[in-house]
Amino acid sequence: MSKNIEVATQGAVESRYDALGVNPVPNESRTSGQLDQFFIWAGANVAPINWVLGAIGIQLGLSLVETLAVIIVGNLLGCALFGAISIMGHRTGVPQMVLSRLAFGRRGAYIPTFMQVLMPMGWVAMNTWIVLDLAIAALERMGVDGGIELKYLIAIIIMCLQVAIAAWGFNAIKYFERYTMPFILLIMVVMTVLAFDHVDVQWQQSSKEGMSKFSAMSSLMTAIGIGWGISWLVYASDYTRYTKATLSDRQVFSSSFLGMFVPTVWLAFLGAAIASAGSGSDPSQLIIAVFGAMALPVLLVLLHGPIATNIVVIYSAGLATLSLDMRVPRWLVSAISGVVALFILYLFLQSSDFVHAFENVMIFFVVWISPWAAITLVDFFLLRRGRIDINELYRHHADSICGDINWRGIFSLVLGVISAWLFQVGSIESMQGPIAMALGGVDLSWLAGFVVAGSSYYFLHRSRRANIHSVAMVSE
Repeated sequence: MSKNIEVATQGAVESRYDALGVNPVPNESRTSGQLDQFFIWAGANVAPINWVLGAIGIQLGLSLVETLAVIIVGNLLGCALFGAISIMGHRTGVPQMVLSRLAFGRRGAYIPTFMQVLMPMGWVAMNTWIVLDLAIAALERMGVDGGIELKYLIAIIIMCLQVAIAAWGFNAIKYFERYTMPFILLIMVVMTVLAFDHVDVQWQQSSKEGMSKFSAMSSLMTAIGIGWGISWLVYASDYTRYTKATLSDRQVFSSSFLGMFVPTVWLAFLGAAIASAGSGSDPSQLIIAVFGAMALPVLLVLLHGPIATNIVVIYSAGLATLSLDMRVPRWLVSAISGVVALFILYLFLQSSDFVHAFENVMIFFVVWISPWAAITLVDFFLLRRGRIDINELYRHHADSICGDINWRGIFSLVLGVISAWLFQVGSIESMQGPIAMALGGVDLSWLAGFVVAGSSYYFLHRSRRANIHSVAMVSE
């Protein structure tokens, strides 16, 4: 590690406040174990939105067995990709968007990084908005009169709490998840037992055949199958960079994989099982009909969900901002993200039309992640064989071996995004790719973007492979 980076990290080692910014995490500050990583990602995914997304398969006409099969297979693939990219942070101690400089160049990485700065603000608002009706329903079940004023109050409390935790930094996130998740998982076990005890689950009821069934499966795969795991890839290394240096790649992979896979499949299946009984997919009605006797514990799960998810998202937004070489305090970025998200949330509460339009914008934002992930994984594991000089990631663009702009990476990213759009099925005409429509509404956007971007980047770099290996070094 270069002298200037060592100086930047001194004094942060013994501080409980995360003062490292985007600098590499020194070994003495890497105190996160396997269970910590599992709880961080499990907490981020024990979210009510997964109930709703799980019910999509039933709404599309698939049987519960078919829905479960798609959810399991998709998440096996998506969470495996997540586990693989998590290893990058463990090996280097470097945040995800700084690692993007390897494939896109010192300043070329600004393009995906800027997307990562914008995207979290929308997700924070959406994740918070989704639970408000559920929280009100749980409170009404306990005899508390709900209303729009109570919604605003809950929204403000949630937003302030999650911004405070994210602004404090990684250790606050780690301890929040470590001490809350065991109780949340216990409540989830009881909720699951109650659901299957009170609901007449229908396993084989399906209304789709042939190509229409395949189209429905592809949509579910994109929503809560592999597409869900892919949507988290941009955050992975921001947290595994704090994992203990003594952990093996396999240990980091397994804890990250299971932290994503277990709660996502669990909650999605729970939502699908309840929906299969014809109880509807409205989360508020699900609470009243199935979990009424557990209104208070369910309320705790509902309020914990967006906080556990959003603290991860807000913290990474701060790191992404610093990766743009902006000299601003990370906590300030977290606070600004919270204010913007709160304003977007206010607009959600004012207009359902705005919610629908904003969802389409967020779908557009997600399209770039699959191509970006393919390029990042190909560059790190196939071309560089995991051997890099960390110092080069932080040098001035005129001096760094990463170069200023890696046009091969940029070209491959653009090509991947276009390919993803061609195979995408969106709810608005502009997001409906012509190939997807020609295939009868089959959504293979994640696959097309990943394969095209990854393969094009690999073949564009074959002629320069020897040069890459000549400058690659194992970081000490």
